[in-house]
Amino acid sequence: MSEGIRVAILGATGAVGTELIQLLEERAFPVSQLKLLASPRSAGKTISFRGEALTIEAVSAEAFQDVDLVLASAGGSTSKAWAQTIVDAGAVLVDNSSAFRMDETVPLIVPEINPQAAAQHQGIIANPNCTTILMGLAIFPLHQIQPIQRLIVATYQSASGAGAQAMAEVKAQARAILNEETPPTDAFPYPLAFNVFPHNSPLTEQGYCQEEMKMVKETRKIFDAPELRISATCIRVPVLRAHSEAINLEFAEPFPVGKAKEVLSQAPGVEVREDWENNYFPMPNEATGKDEVFVGRIRQDISHPCGLELWLSGDQIRKGAALNAVQIAELLVKDQLLPTTEKAVSV
Repeated sequence: MSEGIRVAILGATGAVGTELIQLLEERAFPVSQLKLLASPRSAGKTISFRGEALTIEAVSAEAFQDVDLVLASAGGSTSKAWAQTIVDAGAVLVDNSSAFRMDETVPLIVPEINPQAAAQHQGIIANPNCTTILMGLAIFPLHQIQPIQRLIVATYQSASGAGAQAMAEVKAQARAILNEETPPTDAFPYPLAFNVFPHNSPLTEQGYCQEEMKMVKETRKIFDAPELRISATCIRVPVLRAHSEAINLEFAEPFPVGKAKEVLSQAPGVEVREDWENNYFPMPNEATGKDEVFVGRIRQDISHPCGLELWLSGDQIRKGAALNAVQIAELLVKDQLLPTTEKAVSV
């Protein structure tokens, strides 16, 4: 690691943090130096990167010196606490939390949708919510052909959205229930194994939870469509990893199903998976570990002549979080939007 970008990962030991490390290696991101930052209890442990054992450091102001890029996935409070320190140190922060997503001065980016927004960054770029990213990839190509008038979405969200501890808890719950024991509920308020419940984020006065309102507000910002009518219902389901979504779209005029399939089959980051004869469509167990968002069951809404319905599954940790952040980092390098990219590093 000699020439390239000096990178720090804030929250390196979490589910998304470990995926970030893996993706930087898989995608041959031009890293010259990699700092792994976490809480003091993780300091001193090691993680392998390109065959080298890197020691995890406790996060501190000094840790951000001589860093060009910080990929953060340590929670909103941590991002808020260190953001100004990171910017003052001359680095760009790509943040995976919700801390800055709706800040008017902070670009909210899905590279396949609005890469041009990266040029407006003032040191911070926000990574959207996982469900928003997955949905955006599937519907923005259609929105470009015919603007969406109204969008209704129901999500089926896996345990991975709540982190590695939640995934382990679901496994423990399943074992406990099968043994007729009381299942543990530390990461979730209720048992998720063999169960479903509405997303456990706080409710607003309108009766929508924060997760649902993230999808509404973030989609409008990313699409630059502030008047887009959206309603979301977010549900936790007993799946370890990869979210699914059922989406209903309304257009001003009919959108032929064949045309929609053609558009989506050519859309970046999307893979159409349909076998109508065998009733085979995207499933989270097949989306797990994959970069693409799988889209299928694309059909005419029989209740509305201008309606279109589709189903998707996508890996929440990869494209829904870590991969999107790394793609933003690649965009910053390609367009020379980091403070030190006068080095003309290419990816």
